[in-house]
Amino acid sequence: MHTPSGNSHQGTVPSTPQEVVRHGLERMTSAGPLFRGTVIVLGALFALGIVGFIIRASQGFDDRLPWGYYAAVFGYFLTTAQSAPMVAIALRAVKAGWRRPVARVAEMWTVVGVLNLLWFLPIMALVPTIEGRRSLWVTRPIGAPHAWDLLVVLFLAVCGLGLLYTSALPDLAAVREKGSGFRQRFARTLSSFWRGTRLQWNVLYGGIALLGTFYAMLLVFGHALLSTDVAMSMVPGWKDAIFPAFHALSGLQSAVAVVIVTLFVLRTWGGYKEQIHVDQFWGLSKLLLAFSLLWFYFWFSGFITFWYGRAPTEQVLLRYLYFESYRLPFLMAFFLNFVAPIFLVLLWNPFRKSILGPTLAAAFILVGTLFDRIRIYVAAFSAGDPFADALEHVPAAHLPGVPDILIVVGGLAGAVLMYMLAVRLIPVMAWWELKEGLLLRRVRPFLRRHMTVVAKPD
Repeated sequence: MHTPSGNSHQGTVPSTPQEVVRHGLERMTSAGPLFRGTVIVLGALFALGIVGFIIRASQGFDDRLPWGYYAAVFGYFLTTAQSAPMVAIALRAVKAGWRRPVARVAEMWTVVGVLNLLWFLPIMALVPTIEGRRSLWVTRPIGAPHAWDLLVVLFLAVCGLGLLYTSALPDLAAVREKGSGFRQRFARTLSSFWRGTRLQWNVLYGGIALLGTFYAMLLVFGHALLSTDVAMSMVPGWKDAIFPAFHALSGLQSAVAVVIVTLFVLRTWGGYKEQIHVDQFWGLSKLLLAFSLLWFYFWFSGFITFWYGRAPTEQVLLRYLYFESYRLPFLMAFFLNFVAPIFLVLLWNPFRKSILGPTLAAAFILVGTLFDRIRIYVAAFSAGDPFADALEHVPAAHLPGVPDILIVVGGLAGAVLMYMLAVRLIPVMAWWELKEGLLLRRVRPFLRRHMTVVAKPD
């Protein structure tokens, strides 16, 4: 692949492997007032979220209605943070050269899987047994649905951390050799066996591919299973074969959006302008455009069945989920996940081939996805008796109270806080991949210009 030397898309990057590590260590160890202030604010908001949870827990778990917004945050974490590593997995699979500054940024979101695992534990007490109601579990296995749902959330968190650790191992070894203080001790503990032999590198490449494959399968299966058990099966009469696929597709759309916004923050305030350029935003914007179009396709494929079926139960569901009780969250999600990112930003080449354009579209999508998870999970927890055959009337919308607002804001703050603390211990840029990219890049004369020639490894 040829690109003009000095192309503004490439910017000024560290030109030697030593400079890559030096720059990365500087970014890890420099915490200015903005970083410290943000951590304090996020910590305070997360503490308020814990207060909101304590208020809800003091009311007991017999009535699932007050826990709808808590469940929505769980679904939002699954759709955004835990889906984000799919960006790194997919781009590594196709050997995209521009993905090198992106991969670790996406993988770092796996740390939120630990928070979501803890978040899921109270939900287990709210999901009813499968006996006497319609559910996914037609064979009635032992422990369904609670034990199986918990295993999926647990394995997804563990596999994500394993993928992050395997990918970060060479960089942790670099911190072990050239870092100092607590970071060096932390890196030494995790990478003491790494020597960088050919065998270890071969195992590393194979481990990343294997763990990435397992994570992708677990994530898709988790979307299908958890969206059914924690949402769809809780609403009497809601039978939609497209909904699990729509939930998973929404996760892929939100995954790209999370990575774009994170790249923008790191480039603007994190000191990574040398590594993050227009190329990364431009490449991800194409994926965002495709997933935004698919968002509408999968949503409409499920919606049209109810619209043309018009059975009494389906009419009640349409009014409940779309046109009456949760009309506002639905309209916000439809506008922010489909209309705004596509027609206002991504259809236009100058906006798509920029930094601000894809970031704005990604911000729309993240807000829209939050409204959509509220529509789905709050509606599921406020639908009444899940053992009924169908909804006989349209339940009223459950509006958020003060504890619900604290839980939503505090949960989101806690996820961002975990990411910010993680980047202080693990390099947010994959140094070894950046150095590998330097080895594959050469500047060659071409006519009256110089071109950057980027090789692709087999």
